[in-house]
Amino acid sequence: MPKDSQDETVAEPQVNPDELREQVKEKYREVAVEPDGEFHFHTGRYLANRLGYDNALVDPLPDVAVESFAGVANPHSMMPLDEGAKVVDAGSGAGFDSFIAAAQVGSSGRVVGIDMTEEMLEKSRQTAGAMALDQVEFREGLLEKMPVEDGWADILISNGVFNLCPDKQAAFSEAFRVLRPGGRLQFADIANSKPVPEGALNNIDLWTA
Repeated sequence: MPKDSQDETVAEPQVNPDELREQVKEKYREVAVEPDGEFHFHTGRYLANRLGYDNALVDPLPDVAVESFAGVANPHSMMPLDEGAKVVDAGSGAGFDSFIAAAQVGSSGRVVGIDMTEEMLEKSRQTAGAMALDQVEFREGLLEKMPVEDGWADILISNGVFNLCPDKQAAFSEAFRVLRPGGRLQFADIANSKPVPEGALNNIDLWTA
């Protein structure tokens, strides 16, 4: 947190939440359907290796489980997930981090991925079925209103998605709502410690790019 941030007035972004979400959906719809396309970010196995994911967990995964991965860092590097844990993957995309989580929690654990993009959900569900991962489920929803009951999760993971939420306070409030008392939040994301000009806050193209 920046120094003296309590004395600063935080400008509220004036972007239209629905319009922002549609642009985000459009971008990640392309990643789901055409994972080998040209994007302004890296994807797939190359990205997972670059971000330091454990090869012992990544290498056994089929290509379809990895090719649409587009995270920003490795939330699993903070602490291994506990065997038997109940995990929420907030903004699960095509399911890569959920599948990494499933390998750690095992058949006695549960993983619930949440995403708002239909194509990502379709891909993640098909992949989980093909891999016979009965402990993994993908639900449609927003991070600002997660379809998970209060206090269900032992651990909540997320990778590069909170920064895309128009209402971050609501998203983090939801994260703590679905976590049990004493549960933990492990997330990777993009952060900026310097003030952002109001014109940039109001520019949807900058949010998505």
